[in-house]
Amino acid sequence: MDPTTDNAGSSGDSGSARSSLESLRTEISKAVVGQDPAVTGLVVALLCRGHVLLEGVPGVAKTLLVRALAASLELDTKRVQFTPDLMPSDVTGSLIYDARTTEFSFQQGPVFTNLLLADEINRTPPKTQSSLLEAMEERQVTVDGTPRPLPEPFLVAATQNPVEYEGTYPLPEAQLDRFLLKLTVPLPSRQDEINVLTRHAEGFNPRDLHAAGIRPVAGPADLDAARAAVAKTSISPEITAYVVDICRATRESPSLTLGVSPRGATALLSTARAWAWLTGRDYVIPDDVKALALPTLRHRIQLRPEAEMEGVTADSVINAILAHVPVPR
Repeated sequence: MDPTTDNAGSSGDSGSARSSLESLRTEISKAVVGQDPAVTGLVVALLCRGHVLLEGVPGVAKTLLVRALAASLELDTKRVQFTPDLMPSDVTGSLIYDARTTEFSFQQGPVFTNLLLADEINRTPPKTQSSLLEAMEERQVTVDGTPRPLPEPFLVAATQNPVEYEGTYPLPEAQLDRFLLKLTVPLPSRQDEINVLTRHAEGFNPRDLHAAGIRPVAGPADLDAARAAVAKTSISPEITAYVVDICRATRESPSLTLGVSPRGATALLSTARAWAWLTGRDYVIPDDVKALALPTLRHRIQLRPEAEMEGVTADSVINAILAHVPVPR
């Protein structure tokens, strides 16, 4: 990102909000080496009120990345380690009987927070995974017929290991579609890995982010100002049509059994808009759509089994579509 920043004015000012959100990258880099695309994706999700799925092999700092983001924000955060024996009530909360009052009272679960870290979400069975569906879509939890609203802002940042690893459960399609972005966290480059080991040799402790110097640099006021500015970012009819053409092309791809739904098209328009604002513009261009197409759409399509056997991937299908759909001038 190369946003135009304006540090003048209050924290409610659009330029100041952009500067504060850009500062998140600097703070997170004190704990996480590299992974700039994942950091940018998390910021985009915050602007769009969306949720993020982080996928990567164990040990590439997925959890550390989310914890560093939480430490950089003045927001309440909770962490849930998803395990095979985790129950839905362990996430959402439950009614507890109080023998002294002979009444039931609701005890909130960890989902009642601003930033929920759902660690290794695909280690738990689908029943518990699905307990997050209402929270992610409706931003509320219904227990015993009573809807209970979640705090604002509310974001789920879930990590998962690739499904071919032993002991994992693929996420249901309905839940995958609730994630605004699916970000892949790759293995670091050689130089980044050297930097990681150097930090550890110098005493870096990933469990003590305060000692690493991470401090809150943005808060709810910055998010509110930024979201208001993003909502004013203009989108031409040609860009809207371009997004629709990309999503419709996925439904016609011979490599796919499931293309992108209208919800996915709306998500791509939203993320492109947020990216345009972060880069310092008040209008969306085709490159914004291209930049966010992979993380916004890769988890919303399904490959045909024969295409998978031939080595086709979701990313390669989307890249091919981007190469063939006419770009508006």
